[in-house]
Amino acid sequence: MAGTAIAGASGLTGQLVLNRLLDTGAFDPVVAILRKPMHRNHPRLREKVVQFDSLDALAPLPVSSAICCLGTTIRKAGSREAFQTVDFGYAVAFARWARQNGARHFLYLSSVMANPSSGTFYLRVKGQTEEELSSLGFERLDIFQPSFLLGQRAEPRTGERVGQALFWCLEWAMAGPLERFRGIPAATVAKAMAARCSRPQGEPGIRRFEWREITELAQG
Repeated sequence: MAGTAIAGASGLTGQLVLNRLLDTGAFDPVVAILRKPMHRNHPRLREKVVQFDSLDALAPLPVSSAICCLGTTIRKAGSREAFQTVDFGYAVAFARWARQNGARHFLYLSSVMANPSSGTFYLRVKGQTEEELSSLGFERLDIFQPSFLLGQRAEPRTGERVGQALFWCLEWAMAGPLERFRGIPAATVAKAMAARCSRPQGEPGIRRFEWREITELAQG
């Protein structure tokens, strides 16, 4: 049986997406592509430990859908080049692997204002990744573009904590065109991604989801 693959399952949003996939019997098996084992025991979970630049080393593994929550920061990665390796290189490599293994539906966690021509390095890389994913021939490509993700990370990010506090204080002012910049709980994004993935049939093409669309999806 073709399963659902996920990359980035050790991150804030990825962990929550994985939990929802495992809690929903519709996803069987759930294949977590990892650089380090999680040693998580669940009857429907298959952990595949591999380096993302060597995904061809994996035996063929049929999947019908794939979810990418890969992402890092320049500070954690150590350089712009290392950041781009993860956020662009690994994400695209995972998408190509998924496509080669039969995935028709791909879901990608990006960022609000992602644009391949952006003057901001982070947003430019996210936009370039979206652009590359769009060329891989998925029947359905869902791109989630939240602003600040709210939640407790295993490895705290100081700048993100400050940003979260600021967004909570200014949320009242983020209405109309500014609502896309509202902070959003990672759990809400995870619920929305799982909800989209659970629809085996859907309109073909590329769809983007910002704050309002993500919130509505999560609410069912």
